[in-house]
Amino acid sequence: MNARHVVMLAVAVVVLSAAIARAAEKAATVSSTGTVTIDLSKTKAPISKYIYGQFIEHLGRCIYGGMWAEMLEDRKFFYPVTDEFKPWSTTSEKRAGGFKVLSGSPWKVIGEKGSVTMATEKPYVGEHTPEVQLAGGSPRGIEQGELALIEGKEYVGRVVLAGSSAAAPVKVSLIWGDGEKDRQTVAIDALSPDFAKTALKFRAGKSTDNGRLEIVGLGKGAFRIGAVSLMPADNVGGWRADTLKLLKELDSPVYRWPGGNFVSGYDWHDGLGDPDRRPPRKNPAWTGIEHNDVGVDEFLALCRELNTEPYVTVNTGLGAVEETAKEVEYCNSAATTPMGKLRAANGHPQPYGVKYWAIGNEMYGKWQKGFMPIEDYVKKHNRCVEAMRAADPSIQVVAVGNVGPWTERMLRDSSDHMDLISEHFYCRDRADVAEHVAQIPNNVRRIAQAHRKYRETIPSLADKNIRIALDEWNFWYGPYVFGELGTRYFLKDGLGIAAGLHEYFRQSDIIFMANYAQTVNVIGAIKTSKTAAEFETTGQVLKMYRTHFGEIPVEVGGVPQPLDVAAAWTADRKAVTIGVVNPTKTEVEINIDLSYAKISPEGRLWCVTGPDAMAYNDPGKEPVVPISEGAARIASDKLKVAPLSATIFRFAAESGLK
Repeated sequence: MNARHVVMLAVAVVVLSAAIARAAEKAATVSSTGTVTIDLSKTKAPISKYIYGQFIEHLGRCIYGGMWAEMLEDRKFFYPVTDEFKPWSTTSEKRAGGFKVLSGSPWKVIGEKGSVTMATEKPYVGEHTPEVQLAGGSPRGIEQGELALIEGKEYVGRVVLAGSSAAAPVKVSLIWGDGEKDRQTVAIDALSPDFAKTALKFRAGKSTDNGRLEIVGLGKGAFRIGAVSLMPADNVGGWRADTLKLLKELDSPVYRWPGGNFVSGYDWHDGLGDPDRRPPRKNPAWTGIEHNDVGVDEFLALCRELNTEPYVTVNTGLGAVEETAKEVEYCNSAATTPMGKLRAANGHPQPYGVKYWAIGNEMYGKWQKGFMPIEDYVKKHNRCVEAMRAADPSIQVVAVGNVGPWTERMLRDSSDHMDLISEHFYCRDRADVAEHVAQIPNNVRRIAQAHRKYRETIPSLADKNIRIALDEWNFWYGPYVFGELGTRYFLKDGLGIAAGLHEYFRQSDIIFMANYAQTVNVIGAIKTSKTAAEFETTGQVLKMYRTHFGEIPVEVGGVPQPLDVAAAWTADRKAVTIGVVNPTKTEVEINIDLSYAKISPEGRLWCVTGPDAMAYNDPGKEPVVPISEGAARIASDKLKVAPLSATIFRFAAESGLK
């Protein structure tokens, strides 16, 4: 697909994508609409930057397999290594179309049957540690396959070993083929009864999707493998470099973590200290293993790397009230407090200063671990907030909401114990593209209108401005192509997200934060393979609006259905941005009536479009749905907008009234 295409702004020619030109040719005629009025004098509350928030959860391939750079499955041996090698199973979930789940050890025994057992006495981490019995001469040990390697790329890691001196040497090899030279080996020539770490470094000789890591002993006696790790050498503090690059382009100002349903069964202490000693667990809410390689310190390091703000969810499901306060103390207190000392001992002497805290997740749902009736939950919520504010009075707390009786009760009984209140929604598929797109703004509007009514009818809100944190929102449908909940998104989904952003702009006085759920793979704006990452259509839209749309929304009227139009001044009021979502297959012409100010006829535009509503992007391939940029020139106050597109127009404001 070409990088620039043709779009008309009245008599002006703008270069955009050849796909736009083809789509326009297929349209029967240009559809002429009525007049859209944009009153630049009628401004609304500034758009909160937190509208562009993101949400990541320990679920599927969001963090492990998407953001975190670890290449090995079950590196700390949650599953016992056995002679029967059956690591994977496929779910039977009909809606998901089935997806692979690790249900046994991914480590295959090398050597005689029975040569690898699981030692339960003084395991290095977790419940057991693999022990390899050697016979001398022939190699015995374990290996893991299905590793994606790139020729010439460096890989680093470590292995934790203990054993008798006679068991040496132990050889750790990265293998990319079947030939004798298709491997690189690190030899550990001395072992001791105490576990010790050895650094690993390799360079792949060929590209393959079926590389292997092999750990074998050649001596006599026995050795144990406590833990092993392998990452691309270009990882950034453990995070994938390719995914991190896209996250920086996305430029989200806030990330919600670690859940989601996951948090209601999560013990945040499990994610502290030496990663190799952190216990692997069964994911408390979803399939698979929680490795605990990513804990609060890693998440906050990611936030620093991305120059974003953390938004931490505490466990009000199975978690105790005092633990929520301890987590705040760990993050925000001085190194002289008990939890501050622990943080300093873990290598972080300075407080993190986490401002935003979610008090639980979806506690209104019976699917939630620790679910309780609302009359009991409001009491627990209030106790948690009191304890957390005692640890740090400056924090901003977000209560669990769910429009209807639950939200009403929370606002009545806990309005003094919240700064914001969360709401969630997800939308399914609709065959009609315009109806599909409209679901997102309709739900944003529904929630905002409900809260406006609460402000009129609930007495405890009379002197408060409790705004909404819509901290989970998205489309959610279709087969799980990218692992658990790893749905693919199409152009029509991107248009829906753009229309949803427009509604956030229109509700800027009452919606403070929104967190697209989720960022990577799991219903994510970014999808990854083992070696590549790419923006989904929804990610392209989020990136485009975050980068180019204005901050001070203005009143827009006369928008013909099914188009969606929003407009805003830039923060300095030197330019006007106009966003248009066209969910039809026809190129449309819009008459624009701009009052209050004149705009320059010269400008820029950015457009997300594609060849059809079901167009999508895939990691490792040239995007079919890119962000195209071109010069724009407006004349006679008319715009022509490409079919199936979300477009942002930007024009400098000229002095004087129109």
